[in-house]
Amino acid sequence: MRIDLPADKKLVHEMTIPMRWGDMDAMGHMNNTVYFRYMEIARIEWFLSLGYAADPRGQGIVVVNAFCNFIRQLEYPASVLVRTYVSNPGRSSFDTWVTMERSDQPGVPCASGGATTVWVDFPAQKSMPLPERLRTIVGG
Repeated sequence: MRIDLPADKKLVHEMTIPMRWGDMDAMGHMNNTVYFRYMEIARIEWFLSLGYAADPRGQGIVVVNAFCNFIRQLEYPASVLVRTYVSNPGRSSFDTWVTMERSDQPGVPCASGGATTVWVDFPAQKSMPLPERLRTIVGG
């Protein structure tokens, strides 16, 4: 099953990740699990750029679901352009969306994916309303 990314989404972050030799599997292309790692790296880098560092004694985001559409194989060597988008802010959650392409082949999608993230109080293990600044970024 393929999940399409919504047209109504907001670009919030771009980064290039150099593919490592060890990211390949026995078939010579990037292992499927690594796509999820790249999405995680992009999401964390975006959050760090906003000043939200992970703190298990405080508040932050958790991923409650994630998916990836594998469109074209990524093969070493490559640098992967990862774009992160957001949409659908709720009381305590919002959706993140990601596209991946080789940086030397702009506009040719290799993968797309997404995750629903929830803002939580880590010690209480309960969802919390999104901070107003984050809600403005996601929804504005």
